[in-house]
Amino acid sequence: MRLITYTHRQHGEEPRAGVAQGDRLLDAAALLPRSGPLPDVLALIDRGPDAVVALAAAADRFSAEHRDVLHLPREIAVPAWEARLLAPLPRPRGLRDFMAFEAHVAATWGARGRPVPPAWYEAPVFSFGHPGSVVGPDAEVRRPEGTAELDFELEMACVIGVGGRDIPVERAAEHIAGFLVLNDWSARDVQRREMSVGLGPAKAKDFATSLGPAVVTPDELEDRLVDGRYAVAMVARVNGEEVCRADAATMRWSFAELIAHASRDAELVPGDILGSGTVGGGCLLELRATAGEEHHPWLEPGDEVELEIERLGRLRNTVA
Repeated sequence: MRLITYTHRQHGEEPRAGVAQGDRLLDAAALLPRSGPLPDVLALIDRGPDAVVALAAAADRFSAEHRDVLHLPREIAVPAWEARLLAPLPRPRGLRDFMAFEAHVAATWGARGRPVPPAWYEAPVFSFGHPGSVVGPDAEVRRPEGTAELDFELEMACVIGVGGRDIPVERAAEHIAGFLVLNDWSARDVQRREMSVGLGPAKAKDFATSLGPAVVTPDELEDRLVDGRYAVAMVARVNGEEVCRADAATMRWSFAELIAHASRDAELVPGDILGSGTVGGGCLLELRATAGEEHHPWLEPGDEVELEIERLGRLRNTVA
């Protein structure tokens, strides 16, 4: 099931949680009339796993009952092209961004002439993001003041659906509500200055994190699960030109391991988002180091960045 947050004139442009079914969007609250208002996917997740299961069943029934119907009930279904998608979780409860791909870590440290720190192999590391700066699909991302080195980062992320503390790796999958595409926008020159002090990144990344286009439930990826990792293609394009193609299965640390580590001595709550970190070759910083700066200039206003993950969809933004 593909869970979305959208607006449509049918609802007075008020955000609604919904289910994407091909070229139509179904209103989650209309499918679950006893649920109360559902202004976004987080509100649905807050109802608990049973509500998500009930919504999937209701959406399947609707699809079966209206398979050959020309005119759909507008109080439930609207054409996708008439709606505007927002970030599925416009304000997640927490945002943790890991570094789970060894290829990216090795490339960035190698560019400095240094090996990967031994500590990276001992436990997955992460930084905290800013939930208040989330950007949705097809929205503009303003280049922050003071940077001349704007970058994107191609990532896969999971959304926590069931909270917990000290979650064992073996039970971690039970806590995932779904997966989505994440773009961790980065101001590289600001990042270098901040991290030279021994902390950060902070202002180098807190201006924007793109999420979307949908939260895809784990059952949609079951056939791609291999050794705890998902074998799905990850692609990045800048102004329509493909600059990266990789596979999420190359994660050194699995999502189950990320959840177990993040929850150690700390409480994860529904609506927390855990990013994988950049896939190998999935940012300009790495591409400039490996393929040459002249082939991969930093992002400028007007540039379009499109990140796509197989089964999860495309997340497109334009730099303003």
